[in-house]
Amino acid sequence: MSDEEQERDLEERLRELLAEDAYTIRPAPAPYPEIRRRGVAERRRRAAAAGAVLVTLAALPVGAYAVTGNDGGGSTTATSPTPSVSATRSPAPSPTPSGPARPATEGQLLDGITFEQAADALDQCLAYDEQHSLGPRDTDLGPADSYRIILAMNSTGDSNAPGDGMYVVAVKKDDEHSTRLICNIREGEAQGLNISSGAPDPGSPVVVPDINGGKLYQQSFLDRGNWKLPFRWGVIGTFDPSVAKITVSYGATTSRADLDHGWFVASGVLERQVTAAPRIKGYDAGGNLVYDSDEDTSYQKTLP
Repeated sequence: MSDEEQERDLEERLRELLAEDAYTIRPAPAPYPEIRRRGVAERRRRAAAAGAVLVTLAALPVGAYAVTGNDGGGSTTATSPTPSVSATRSPAPSPTPSGPARPATEGQLLDGITFEQAADALDQCLAYDEQHSLGPRDTDLGPADSYRIILAMNSTGDSNAPGDGMYVVAVKKDDEHSTRLICNIREGEAQGLNISSGAPDPGSPVVVPDINGGKLYQQSFLDRGNWKLPFRWGVIGTFDPSVAKITVSYGATTSRADLDHGWFVASGVLERQVTAAPRIKGYDAGGNLVYDSDEDTSYQKTLP
């Protein structure tokens, strides 16, 4: 076979081989299962990333937020967290302690007794009444803040009530019945309580000495002529608004009474034994004498 024929035969064989390879060497079919698996995995990854972002945003303070720039580039800038503002409740004001009213003048608190001590004594007296009451009272004494303290002074012990202590006198505020109590505090405890109440009788004088006020200015009749001296005394009573001045003379001294919301209060110290009760005089605004206990038939002018 000539060279030309061999070359032609080789060319023919090569074309056959190329034709066979066109069917043999072709692209492999696309791996759809693998592509689907990778797509599902990618979607899960993106969902997980998005969830992480949401959790992060939820954890940020309320004041933090993202702002997208005007260039649309998606860049974000987080503001500094704004501290949450909560209303702070102001502390509740301390309640004002309830208690009796003060006397009209400081001169009605005698012998170094403070108002706080007198108020505490009044509390003890009211408690004493509750503990020793034999039954329901016609007149309820009420709480301490319904009273005004008009006198507090030292008390001198005698044969009937041994032991020195303190007297406190209190009256009901805004009470038409003029409720009044005299209480004796000895050894730090209430030892006795005297209560009076009643509207003034029609035709009463313009000054009315307290009918049971004698316990404040005399010692027991058992000690007549043998009082313990010096002796702090006090005199109380009511008066009409027409009265502008009241004086009380006892022993060798005369005292001008303090006028306190319809009550008068006088006090002094005896240096010697006496037998005559205090003499009480009342004057009107013009200085005219409108009451004299020496002319009052209901007033006991001598001591028992």
